[in-house]
Amino acid sequence: MSKDIPAKVVRGVYSRLAKGGEGCCASCVPCCGSAHLPTDISGKTGYIDADLGSVPEGSNLGLGCGNPVAAASLKEGEVVLDLGSGAGPDCLLAAQDVGTGGKVIGVDMTAEMVERARECKERRV
Repeated sequence: MSKDIPAKVVRGVYSRLAKGGEGCCASCVPCCGSAHLPTDISGKTGYIDADLGSVPEGSNLGLGCGNPVAAASLKEGEVVLDLGSGAGPDCLLAAQDVGTGGKVIGVDMTAEMVERARECKERRV
């Protein structure tokens, strides 16, 4: 198997998720047990309801593996780089902490996820 095949598969899945808006387990519930909604998955990886409620619907796809913003102790004016930012929930949470004097940069591997993150940023609460 070519080493490029896994990257192509991941890009394809992430592009599909960005376009369809469903979390990672929407089509494979057995992999997540009964917790297949993005908020259920995120709640099990360290996000609290206040975090999830402060980002626009559609930014949380349940693809993360923890809540890095909660652990980062960000301060006003800092610069944050989020690699693999997906639809942007951590970027939006970090922006609340760094304020207008700070900057948050999200980088993702698919143009579709970047576009979805931009749309979520426009709808942020």
